[in-house]
Amino acid sequence: MINALIADDEPLAREGLQMLLREGSYVSRVFEANNGREAVALIRNERPNIVFLDVQMPEMDGFELVKELGPDCASAVVFVTSHDRYAIRAFEFNAIDYLLKPLNRERFKQALARASSRAVDPAEDSRRMLALLETLAAPREYLRRIAVRSAGKISFVDLEEVTWIQAAENYVQLHTAAARHLVHVTVQTLQESLDPKCFLRIHRSLLVNVREVKELETATHGEYVFVLRSGVRLQSSRTYNDAIKEWAANPF
Repeated sequence: MINALIADDEPLAREGLQMLLREGSYVSRVFEANNGREAVALIRNERPNIVFLDVQMPEMDGFELVKELGPDCASAVVFVTSHDRYAIRAFEFNAIDYLLKPLNRERFKQALARASSRAVDPAEDSRRMLALLETLAAPREYLRRIAVRSAGKISFVDLEEVTWIQAAENYVQLHTAAARHLVHVTVQTLQESLDPKCFLRIHRSLLVNVREVKELETATHGEYVFVLRSGVRLQSSRTYNDAIKEWAANPF
């Protein structure tokens, strides 16, 4: 039996990893940390066999955490992130594996098995590099539905039915034609799990389903107003002008 640590500042991400770990029969205890400093203390005190480490965390990112621990980091490290640009650096930090969010169940099982066996032999570097290359080559899987907890039950909302999304501190509100749903996740984390061909960030607190956009109007100060098929009007901010212009342009 092994002990594992999940270090991620997003509650939804930690919950997803907890669910995947509970599917295995050889994980006895799972610790959680929501920032780098807390993770360092838990690794030193609890000595987990495996650490699932988010690259981007407040106070101390995943790479800084491994540097901080130095020889104290006897755990097998699996980096978990939304960005593939960190993959080669993860290999340089002797990561056992590297997983992209949203997590693929089969790739997670492979990473867990690799970290659990953790054989040190001349072929280990080759196996780790192969795992990183497999991650980079695999087609990205995006979220298709999202679980919503309300009144003691869990329902599921198909993201195709979501017309727009609004941030509310550490929550997002999903707007559909029939209802609104509140989900405990930051808009940035949710955006990283959504297909960018379907959802466009137009404001720091707004994402829009591009299939629901009927018209795009110019507003003052170089901003835009998105008019949805439902009649809802959403105003962008200039920060996202480049992305909006690229989306609105003809491909020729």
